Amino acid sequence: MGRCLHTTVKFLRKTGTEQKWLERHLKDPFVKASKQQQYRCRSAFKLLEIDDKLCVLRPGFSVLDCGAAPGAWSQVAVERVNALGTDAAVPTGFVLGVDLLRISPLEGAVFLSETDMAEPSTLRAIQSLLPLGKADVILSDMAPNATGIKELDHQKLIRLCLGLLDIAQSILKPKGTMLCKFWDGSEARLLQNRLKEQFQDVRTIKPQASRKDSAESYYLARLYRGK
Repeated sequence: MGRCLHTTVKFLRKTGTEQKWLERHLKDPFVKASKQQQYRCRSAFKLLEIDDKLCVLRPGFSVLDCGAAPGAWSQVAVERVNALGTDAAVPTGFVLGVDLLRISPLEGAVFLSETDMAEPSTLRAIQSLLPLGKADVILSDMAPNATGIKELDHQKLIRLCLGLLDIAQSILKPKGTMLCKFWDGSEARLLQNRLKEQFQDVRTIKPQASRKDSAESYYLARLYRGK
């Protein structure tokens, strides 16, 4: 759930911080590129960079995109796993996106909008929609509503990731992959250690599209040890 601006700018009085954010946003090359390439948000380029380097997404894969709104990562996933079946020479994949917010429809993806990942009924819905009830890849760009208190927000995001790791036990295929956003802080090592218990390969990634002054990074966990 990335911070994206999708509107005509209204010239209202803004604080200095808001004005600086707006100016930076409008000058951001990834914002411009997302409009040119018709991605819903600049965050698409984070996943594109990670996938170009590390081949997370492959044709035929089933993907669960958590915190999917506004749908940019799902757009990338649809392309990379051949969810539309446009390339007859490779397998056709599947993309399922989930978010607390509403997600506009996207050809090639199935969305569970206004849906809480923490609800038990959500897991059942996910299992019913994924082919054979399983995913090859779990993507998470989830983020909690920010309080402005850095350590508290960090802890809330770590809890979201740990909850997703619990869900993975039910839906992630053996040798599957999980990519999750986290904010740096005191509990990042806790999440990393939990991932290392369940995956053979865990690495930290900070894509170029993540702003340099942001505490945001991603854990890429591969080769799931689960059943």
